[in-house]
Amino acid sequence: MKTATLPAVRVSPDVRLLAESVLREGETLSMFIAESLKRQAEFRKNQDEFIRRGLAAGQQVRETGVFVTAEESLARLRAMRPHKQKPA
Repeated sequence: MKTATLPAVRVSPDVRLLAESVLREGETLSMFIAESLKRQAEFRKNQDEFIRRGLAAGQQVRETGVFVTAEESLARLRAMRPHKQKPA
């Protein structure tokens, strides 16, 4: 896959120093910025999808009147979590 160059981003010296201060061994500032960009884009896509599903669920409840209470939801979640065994 061919790579592309992003526009240069101007930041204050403090922001650059902060970013450089958290670089891992062998990591460049460019690598850090590219990974940050990728993670932020993925986060926003996931956030948009979460909101879309929530709005659709709200619409479905308004149309059908059928919904699950908070207590029912919590009970289902509790039932799904692994049970810890008590020490002998």
